[in-house]
Amino acid sequence: MAVRDADISRKKRRRRFGRAALVVSFLLAIATAAFFAPVLRHLGDSGDEGTIDYERAKRRWMASWGMAMPGAPDVTRLAQRLAEHGVAAGAPIFMRIFKREFELELWMRRDGVFHRFAIYPICRWSGTLGPKLRQGDRQTPEGIYTVDAGALNPSSKWYRSFNLGFPNAYDSAHGRTGSFIMVHGGCASVGCFAMTNAQMAEIWQLVTAALSAGQKRFQVQVMPFRLTDQSLAAYGDHPDISFWRTLKAGSDLFDRTLLPPRVRVCQKSYQFEAAQAGTTGAAAIEAACSQEPAKS
Repeated sequence: MAVRDADISRKKRRRRFGRAALVVSFLLAIATAAFFAPVLRHLGDSGDEGTIDYERAKRRWMASWGMAMPGAPDVTRLAQRLAEHGVAAGAPIFMRIFKREFELELWMRRDGVFHRFAIYPICRWSGTLGPKLRQGDRQTPEGIYTVDAGALNPSSKWYRSFNLGFPNAYDSAHGRTGSFIMVHGGCASVGCFAMTNAQMAEIWQLVTAALSAGQKRFQVQVMPFRLTDQSLAAYGDHPDISFWRTLKAGSDLFDRTLLPPRVRVCQKSYQFEAAQAGTTGAAAIEAACSQEPAKS
């Protein structure tokens, strides 16, 4: 009887210790936030680079405490959200990534065109605004990429991942080097886009369903930011402004048609054509010139 009473007493102590540990963790989180808040606010007031550093620090801190990213969709309601959007897992998909906004958009095809299904907040990306140039520069790329089933890695050390396919034909034409640039789980990056495990689980489910249902590959447009006329005007003297204006032509074409444009690389430049009705955006990016002028 005494042995049983001792076991019960130990269990009670463990429960009390567990509750105390949760309280301490909560208080430490508050104290950490209060201590770093002035520093983070200062970073956020230091222009574009400061704002990006602020977001990185904030999101890294949130992830370390198991907190959801700001604006994250409710991944526990995937079935309901699909029904609300009138789509089903297996529909063709399309993605856009905006670095400055820390956002990954996932679009799904419905009634012959693509509709935005979700915006996933990116937990972390590395580098600055601008394209990746060389192996080891710790920079995330910018451009148009396509992903097929061979790019999927279900056994990634970052939970799940898919390879963007850097360098593509455009990157190679400009002598850019690097490899294994991924979209993956977790919240760490040396050239990749880290989404957190919970978000990556949902993205992975929709990606694998689309490819298994017959979409040969899907297109991913990686942009420095949302390429509006106003945002580009603010970067008029940036060294990558010409490149970004070229990317804007492809982004605008998608916005007008709600279909992933056909993409070629002609004379070391992106060339975009309006897609035919019903396309899934599965065409590979070729180093070839179109027979007709590029549409902007």
